[in-house]
Amino acid sequence: MEAAVSSDGESAGELVLRAVALVPWTRYALAALALAAALLYRFLELHFLGDLLRGLRGGRVALTFHPESQVYHRVVSKCRSLHGRYLATPWLASPHLQTLFLSISGRPPSFTYRRQLYTVRDGGTIALDWLLASDLEDVDSCDESISRDDSAPLLVVIPGLTSDSSAAYVKHLVFSMASKGWNVVVSNHRGLGGISITSDCFYNAGWTEDMREVVNFLHQKYPEAPLFTVGTSIGANIVVKYLGEEGESTPVAGAASICSPWDLLVTNRFISRKLVQRLYDRALAIGLKGYAKLHQPVLARLANWEAITSSSSIREFDRHATCVVAKYETVDTFYRKCSSANYIGNVSVPLLCISALDDPLCTREAIPWDECRANKNIVLATTTNGGHLAFFEGLTAGKLWWVRPVSEFLCALRDSSYMHRQKAQEHGLHSSLESSIDKTPYVNFMEDGMVAAVTNDGPDKDDSLHSQIVSEIELNDGMVAIQQNEHTGEIQNESDSGVGDKNNSEGNVASVQGHEGNHKQREEPDANNIRDAIAPVRRSIHQITRSQGKSVWLLAYIAVVTSWPLLGALGYFLFRKRFSNSMLANKPKKL
Repeated sequence: MEAAVSSDGESAGELVLRAVALVPWTRYALAALALAAALLYRFLELHFLGDLLRGLRGGRVALTFHPESQVYHRVVSKCRSLHGRYLATPWLASPHLQTLFLSISGRPPSFTYRRQLYTVRDGGTIALDWLLASDLEDVDSCDESISRDDSAPLLVVIPGLTSDSSAAYVKHLVFSMASKGWNVVVSNHRGLGGISITSDCFYNAGWTEDMREVVNFLHQKYPEAPLFTVGTSIGANIVVKYLGEEGESTPVAGAASICSPWDLLVTNRFISRKLVQRLYDRALAIGLKGYAKLHQPVLARLANWEAITSSSSIREFDRHATCVVAKYETVDTFYRKCSSANYIGNVSVPLLCISALDDPLCTREAIPWDECRANKNIVLATTTNGGHLAFFEGLTAGKLWWVRPVSEFLCALRDSSYMHRQKAQEHGLHSSLESSIDKTPYVNFMEDGMVAAVTNDGPDKDDSLHSQIVSEIELNDGMVAIQQNEHTGEIQNESDSGVGDKNNSEGNVASVQGHEGNHKQREEPDANNIRDAIAPVRRSIHQITRSQGKSVWLLAYIAVVTSWPLLGALGYFLFRKRFSNSMLANKPKKL
């Protein structure tokens, strides 16, 4: 088929090229710019046009909570910011621009911390940076400190990954709370804040032991001050995980979680999915390697230094550094066991969680919506925009929006009767969700290669029913956890002691004397056999009671029903001779 030919003998293709050549090049330049702008708008996830179409009113804050939550009805309902809208700074109308601007500038307020060095039990050093309410009121009060009977509320801030008290978002929060009369302390992670690593232990996303020690230390030193805590990013994951581990036994009265990753495995897969997320992944890996280089003498002795320095992603760094030092089998094992989403159900403290749905680091896919809705102590607030820890607002981007609802929530909670009150709890297990294998990162590495367990579990204050409970807890791999007495520093391995039982058939009574645990037993071998046989059942009942908090009587009923065949067989074995003798005595004799 012949191509179309014009009257001048030119083909259609030549005519098109001639027509294209007649268009000025400036038009093509404008078209190219428009296409590049559209691609850039999409790549940066800009939302300025959407804000403009909505009349620059911003999007409403979505709240997720239990319908019967008193934390919402009595506390959050008083927070105006959580019932309003959030509008991002127009020239930062992108999660990436917001996050980038926060890391570069952030425009933090200017003030000076007071530094306190705290040494934890394994020899590690933590920098506690303080800003007191009096520091902002009187310039001559720099030598004053908090008195033991000070009742001003105390806020503990846990920063994010490779961040410390100097981070812009931390300073925004600290200054805001101190200006409202609160005393604020930033608990820097080990090796950050200009402090060297002084032990063979490093922090990670699931490392709650440092927070536990700091919280207990502050509560004991300032018992009259209500204690609150706010975690940001990885710090938020640590805070929620700690609250879930402690349950009712924590002295924390209220808490807030800002831009938590929630599920570390889902979050890690998210940041390696797209090009822009992979850029964040590489940037965070560079920050982690910078942290590692600060403590190279210690880390190079514990792990493969060449592999650490060659890591190009967070996952690679965790494989070569975190999992090796913290003794996790695989990276996925580390992510699964350290994800705070697994501990939400056991949080017993009023908790406000704030997340942005466009967070470029912590994806919305990891947010545990249903778990937050099922817990009456948790209120989840989500915004359409905000980026990661940014939430800039106003034309000058001088404030972070999330600081305002956190301040309103904590102040409203402080003035209400819904603050959490610490309850005396047995510390045999932190929570039903935490298995003993989850304690694997809590170890102290000695120079001779030995690994010593690090735990803050003190002796249980058991009631009369539990005074004879065995303190051995069987682990998943068949090992046994030994309880450490934090007052004496001695490792105690208690054994099961007999409780005074009365044997009706033999008339033998086992007596228990004094509180020193010196039990004098006067039972015959048959009675000992009975007690030895039922000891595992009784120990299982007590262990389940301690970890699950169920009714002792219900568990006792279940134990009797399930162990009845065993008891029946033992009874038959013990009394068959007497039964056979009585049968022979009653049998008529033959003449």
